[in-house]
Amino acid sequence: MAKKTPIRNRPKNLNLFTIRLPINAVVSILHRMSGMVLFLFTPALIWSLQASLNSEASLSALGDMFQHWAFKLMLIALSWPFFHHFYAGLRHLGQDVHWMTTLNKAQFSSRIVLGLGACSMLSFAYYIW
Repeated sequence: MAKKTPIRNRPKNLNLFTIRLPINAVVSILHRMSGMVLFLFTPALIWSLQASLNSEASLSALGDMFQHWAFKLMLIALSWPFFHHFYAGLRHLGQDVHWMTTLNKAQFSSRIVLGLGACSMLSFAYYIW
């Protein structure tokens, strides 16, 4: 006769906004989300590359478009997913070779990734503005 497992009456928290995730989980989730954003904007990047190589007039039109303030804001907004995905990817590669795998070191590297992403985005914003 099979052994019955006891029924547990544990409280269930289904509100995802009240769960406090550790910083490691936040960086990992943001890494996935930034990869998705970069993937979704790949057609726009390919279109701009094609437009720049099409003719000299289309390259000039693309250059004028890059000078508009709204387009600069969009580039700055897209720079954060790029930089975050880059630095978090390096962090994940480091963890694959067992670098900074203890809890304290992993939390430290997560903070470094967030700081580097923010600093890189701000320096990119300063550069293009």
